[in-house]
Amino acid sequence: MAVFAFEMAPAFWRRVSADMKREVETAARRPKFDAWPQQGLHAAWIGHSTVAISIDGFLIVTDPVFSTRIGLNVGPLTVGLKRLVAPAAAIAEMPRPDLILLSHAHMDHFDIPSLRKLENLGTAVITAANTSDLLRVERYASVRELGWNETARVGPAAIRAIQVNHWGARVRSDTHRSYNGYLIEAGRYRVLFGGDTAYTESFRQVRTSKPVDLAIMPIGAYDPWIRAHCNPEQAMAMANHAGAELVLPVHHRTFELSREPRAEPLERLLNAAGSSPDRVCVRDFGAEVHL
Repeated sequence: MAVFAFEMAPAFWRRVSADMKREVETAARRPKFDAWPQQGLHAAWIGHSTVAISIDGFLIVTDPVFSTRIGLNVGPLTVGLKRLVAPAAAIAEMPRPDLILLSHAHMDHFDIPSLRKLENLGTAVITAANTSDLLRVERYASVRELGWNETARVGPAAIRAIQVNHWGARVRSDTHRSYNGYLIEAGRYRVLFGGDTAYTESFRQVRTSKPVDLAIMPIGAYDPWIRAHCNPEQAMAMANHAGAELVLPVHHRTFELSREPRAEPLERLLNAAGSSPDRVCVRDFGAEVHL
């Protein structure tokens, strides 16, 4: 969700003032990247929509947001919402990503300070159409914009952009920006990154005879933003449409973006999993899944 929805609203500024006194909680776990084998599929939830994914040693990071606050960057300061829980790993604690996937330009997904710190000539970026102007593109190995249904290859990974049900404007005037989910195919693995979306039938196009091994799906910020964000039951339905075996829930418990209780999205997702709760393979910050 974009921070600009709160701009100049008295309630937003009261929230910022109250947040200054609040401590950020420590993540429950810290991923052990050094122990990840160079073969197989491994993933860890860092926080919000940031997930580190290793496919046979090729490291992908989705929507990297490591800052304490998200919002408008004014010089070295950020005016905006404060994290509830710190990232499960600092950038310095992670291996260098081979690829950064950016779903859209909203400030809780496209965090400029984090992206500045991740700049590296060994790291490629794939982002939504009309968003690369926000990056210092010459400081990465490559930056590629993808429109819906377009595909790009980075190293061993083929990335296809999927149309989701959201919106891409970062501020009120830049409605030209797009927004994506992504299908990642590398080696024998298929991973779905749902990005940020309300309910859509689009993920049915991902389903083939070969299952999606892992679906990273947003489950929070639906009350009252159900037209822009799916609820947990819808997230599980969309993962099922894609033929996903495991679901890694994101976009909950990290920032206070909506009115539902903090624990509710995960509780509802587990209920939606019915007799197969183990399909929800990550349930806390820093938790890992290994295939």
